[in-house]
Amino acid sequence: MRKSGILMPVFSLPGAYGIGCFSESARRFVDFLADAGQSYWQILPVGPTGYGDSPYQSFSTFAGNPYFISLERLMEKGLLERTELNTLDFGDDAEAVDYGAMYRSRLAALRTAYRRSAFRTEAAFQAFVGENRFWLEDYALFMAVKDSFGGRSMHEWPEDIRAHRPEAVAEYRERFRDEMMFYEFLQYEFFAEWQELRAYAASRKIQIIGDIPIYVSSDSADFWAHRELFQTDAEGQPTAVAGCPPDGFSATGQLWGNPLYRWPYHKETGFAWWITRIGRMRDLYDVIRIDHFRGFDEYFSVPAGAPDASGGHWEKGPGMDLFRAIGERYPGICIIAEDLGYVTDTVRRLVRDSGFPNMKVLEFAFDSRDSSGKQDYLPYNYNRNCVVYTGTHDNETLAGWLGSILPEERRDLKDYLGTESDDPEVLVDLVIRMALSSCADTAVIPMQDYLGLDNRARINQPSTFGTNWRWRVREDALTPELAARIRKLTVVYGRS
Repeated sequence: MRKSGILMPVFSLPGAYGIGCFSESARRFVDFLADAGQSYWQILPVGPTGYGDSPYQSFSTFAGNPYFISLERLMEKGLLERTELNTLDFGDDAEAVDYGAMYRSRLAALRTAYRRSAFRTEAAFQAFVGENRFWLEDYALFMAVKDSFGGRSMHEWPEDIRAHRPEAVAEYRERFRDEMMFYEFLQYEFFAEWQELRAYAASRKIQIIGDIPIYVSSDSADFWAHRELFQTDAEGQPTAVAGCPPDGFSATGQLWGNPLYRWPYHKETGFAWWITRIGRMRDLYDVIRIDHFRGFDEYFSVPAGAPDASGGHWEKGPGMDLFRAIGERYPGICIIAEDLGYVTDTVRRLVRDSGFPNMKVLEFAFDSRDSSGKQDYLPYNYNRNCVVYTGTHDNETLAGWLGSILPEERRDLKDYLGTESDDPEVLVDLVIRMALSSCADTAVIPMQDYLGLDNRARINQPSTFGTNWRWRVREDALTPELAARIRKLTVVYGRS
């Protein structure tokens, strides 16, 4: 069945107090999606953000971002007063997140709510702790210890607790019992609010496409507490890290720095950690998009400590062994394979054998730097089992892209569209129509493209720091007229 959706990060939602969250604004966005005839809301990872504010570098693969807890909801529960919030600085730009202000003010407000809450006596809290003990205690202690050292990376902690020695863990757990409880409270609130929002979306027939990174951060509770899962030396330090090889976009490649998995160990355990992780995501989302899917076929390994990725090499990943194990545990699970980048025949075979829909990005279809690979993204080469995007969170907006492409690329685009117009508004509309009219079963359009916004609304520019993950939509931009226009396109191209 043909369907469509909109890509919109939670942090990009409108509303008060500096960042999009699970507030009434989120429900209004769900209403907007329903009014626009959409089937999906695709979001980015919702974990607590670490280095560079990136949702792909989280302090935990299982925890939720406390910034997304609704302060309005806490006011309704009598845990906060509006006058208190009015004294805090949440940033002065309604169209961009100020993460420094979030760290100072949002957490201060949450601590006030924590002190006033009677959550400890709630049966629901006790049940939550019991169900999530397998990750919650490690995460709460990790964050408490991190706070005690001024937020420094775990790699800068004293050796005993950095190494997760049992005696040090016991000592710090006793010392920071109250601080751990604060982080457990935040997770309890986060997941209670998320499940309410998801239930509301389901009531409006909107499914959630969640996003999980393939890797975890080296500064995370996952790596800190479970070194056995990763390629490490005798001191528990990574021996190799993740990245991408040099290509037409970067002469030295991309050095991501994430610890790499010990895939033989995972296979020995029947991929228990991955099955647990996927199961957790299955409880949160209707569809799971797995980032960097090609890393399951082959992954790029860079020696730890290397200045860039130029000295890396390819290693074999777990392949179908992992996905057979997941399928046996969760038959019929809905997964999208993010297979962008340099795609080999073995990656194509893995996607085909998995049966998962893969991704097509129209901006890549007209990239003159990739004359062979771009054929994969031209709509006449699609099969139906795929998800087409105009662009993703890592791409320029359509309007921004149109202003940056080469003249010959623009000419190829216009020839494909069958237009002589150079009007950006016309071209953006035609590229969106190209996606929606394609044979792909699913089409997902970033909110910025429906709004015709330029690169000031770009979500992320890879390999840059300090200006990403900030864009927020204005509430008055999500009009009934826009919803009606999107609904009309959805009906015209048979996606309603």
